[in-house]
Amino acid sequence: MNILETVVFAEGETADTAAQQNTAATTEQQAPAAQQQQQGNTVMGMIMSFLPFVLIIVLLYFMMIRPQRKREKEAKAMLNAMKVGDKVVTIGGICGKVSKIKDEFVWVETGNIGTQDEKSVIKMERDSIRTVNPAKD
Repeated sequence: MNILETVVFAEGETADTAAQQNTAATTEQQAPAAQQQQQGNTVMGMIMSFLPFVLIIVLLYFMMIRPQRKREKEAKAMLNAMKVGDKVVTIGGICGKVSKIKDEFVWVETGNIGTQDEKSVIKMERDSIRTVNPAKD
């Protein structure tokens, strides 16, 4: 240091010491801002790490759950619209014609047992019907 660069302050400090103190004060002021930025980066990092899981759940909903609910609604509407005389196929593969409907049960006529008057009728739950073909009026 030469004499022109040395400035003596009231307490005997030089310009270098004052600059160091100013730098320390500036660093202390910047520290909260840096902490806030680091916390913001941490939060964004957490959001970005959970984003793939959220996307997978959304995709599963639109590809699996929503179509399944739609099929269930259609099946329920089909069973509620069933009436006497409709041709049906059961889950077990039995084909027949609806002869009676009462609450949750359906009587399905599957054919003749010998003579024309002797019909084979099976009592089944309404939910055991797979398809309904409406009778032609």
